[in-house]
Parts: sequence; C-alpha cells; structure tokens
Amino acid sequence: MTQDEKYMKAAIKEAKKAYALAEVPIGCVIVQNDKIIARGYNKRNTQGNTLAHAELNAIKKASKKTGDWRLEDCTMYVTLEPCQMCAGAIVQSRMKKVVIACMNPKAGCAGSVLNLLQMEQFNHQVEIERGVLEEECSTMLSSFFRDLREKKKKEKKKREE
Repeated sequence: MTQDEKYMKAAIKEAKKAYALAEVPIGCVIVQNDKIIARGYNKRNTQGNTLAHAELNAIKKASKKTGDWRLEDCTMYVTLEPCQMCAGAIVQSRMKKVVIACMNPKAGCAGSVLNLLQMEQFNHQVEIERGVLEEECSTMLSSFFRDLREKKKKEKKKREE
C-alpha cells in the first residue's frame, strides 16, 4: 500500500462516519510531516450548517493544531473533489497538495466544473493528484445515494397509503 492509499483509507474512515449519520459520505484528513494532524467529515445536515463540509472541518482543526492559518507544508486527502467553497478555502489556507479519490462532475472545483485550485490569477496554486482509491470511494457514494433514493421512495409510498 502506498502512502497516498494509506492516508486515503483514513479519509474513507471519516466518510463512513458521515454515512452512519445519514450524511453524504465525504471524508478528509490533513497530513503534515507524514502524520495526520486533522480529520473531518461531512456534517451539514447534523449541524444544520452549509459550512460543515469535511474539508472545512479538517482545515479548522489543522489550523488550531499548527497554530497557523497557513498550511503550506500540508497535504489534504479527500474522498470527493472539493466544491467551490472548499476549493477556495484550500487555496486560502495555502495547502501544498490535495489528493482526491473521485471527481464530482456536477459540482467539483478541482478540475470538473472548473479548477479553482490551480488558477494562475491567484497568488497560490495547489498540486493535485486524482484517482487514489477512486473505485472504493465512488462505490460508497453510489451506495449512499441509491439507499437514499430507496428510502425516499418508501416514504412517499407510505404517505400515499
């Protein structure tokens, strides 16, 4: 197992915590000097807060741990391509690199819809690596949304009875 796979497995573990709370299973870890310094998972519904994305939760913890908002020597591992809000926060935090499991063609801002992480106009660009444990993460997300659709279908059927 590569280092990237090891840390992505840790991000997947975080995503599973979100899944257990019926949250979209997105997980994230931030690594500095070959050590996980922060973990985060999606808690939007649980906290009733738009800002409670996995990446933002992890960035907040990493900044607290390092005592600095600059995370220049850190790498983020995330199970799904960051949205525009998270991509912006990643650039603002001066993150060195982001390793992404699967891309998000509908809302991803690390290359799918656009690439905020590597815009030359910004004063910082982030290295990107894509596809680490992609299949495992993609399967987990597909299962979550399939289960969600089935649950909604059952609820609708129940209301109609």
